[in-house]
Amino acid sequence: MSPIRPRAALSALPSYAAGKPPVPVEGLVAYKISSNENPWGPVPAAQEAIAHAAAGVHRYPDPATVRLREQIAQTLGVPAEDVVTAAGSLGALSQIIAAFAGTGADGVADEVLYSWRSFEAYPILVTTAGAANVQVPNRPDGSHDLEAMLAAVTERTRVILLCSPNNPTGPSLSQAAVDDFLAKVPDDVVVVVDEAYREFQSDPDVVEGVRTYQAHPNVVALRTFSKAHGLAGLRVGFSLSQQPITQQLRKVTVPFAVTELAQAAAVATLANPDQVAQRVNRITAERDRVQAELAQMGCWVPATQANFVWLDLGEDSERFVAACTEQALAVRGFAGEGVRGTIGEPEANDRFLRVCRNFSPLPSAPGHPVP
Repeated sequence: MSPIRPRAALSALPSYAAGKPPVPVEGLVAYKISSNENPWGPVPAAQEAIAHAAAGVHRYPDPATVRLREQIAQTLGVPAEDVVTAAGSLGALSQIIAAFAGTGADGVADEVLYSWRSFEAYPILVTTAGAANVQVPNRPDGSHDLEAMLAAVTERTRVILLCSPNNPTGPSLSQAAVDDFLAKVPDDVVVVVDEAYREFQSDPDVVEGVRTYQAHPNVVALRTFSKAHGLAGLRVGFSLSQQPITQQLRKVTVPFAVTELAQAAAVATLANPDQVAQRVNRITAERDRVQAELAQMGCWVPATQANFVWLDLGEDSERFVAACTEQALAVRGFAGEGVRGTIGEPEANDRFLRVCRNFSPLPSAPGHPVP
């Protein structure tokens, strides 16, 4: 037994499980739809910017990411001072937790409140910071139960996480519901609107992070370039908030977390919104097709505004993952809970649907027996 002992909190720390690659099967093209990646990749201008920036990898990047922050500000119509960049939206969330939640001066853990099931990195970040996870179960349709979340707020609550669309189940929060929620949350609690999948949403009533943070000094909006922009491998994202929050976030920002390659690619993709929109439209069209065909099978999935669908398979989840593996298809399974399938190329989506057609039982609407 090693005499080296980690912090006690690590004994209860869950491990982050990234989407696995597909297992090769002879005669089949393998597809990975387990990580919510954009199958079409970045726009050509971003690829060119990466190649150009590679010549300077022996130099440190700009720690203030001025070009990227100014481009984000111009694109979204916000002050550049409100933008704090990070290594993906997960890096931005890590800044928020580090700045606002941990163990209080009285030795008691602060509380971070969020809906569950949601993004599996949430409990890892919270536990690592020394704060306490307060998980409020999703509604049966996979959406946030905002009333129950309000009831769970205590004097120890420091941060609330709202994931919209919710990963991995898919439903989004409406602006009206979030506005009502914020009216009842104490002003000293930081509320995070995690919009990693913002670009895939088409419902005009969904919560809008920019509008929300500008109206509420305690709100932070999270965005990423990993999904719609196809830059998952470069790890670049950002948060938007008013100055009382950004001043604290910059104190805990890891220096040089956003590389020059990442900054150059992100600036280039923001300069080509029409090409990004074309990629997003291909994905959302396939998403809608997949949902429609699942419905024709009698399979219920939560209404998703993201680039994935959630199969509420419970104990049958591992069996479904195995059926996909046999077809050289990698999906993301959550043991005992469900399966998330990313919307990929049409051929990958067709194979996912074939597995669904041959699988029994498929999930039905909450409150109804599985046929």
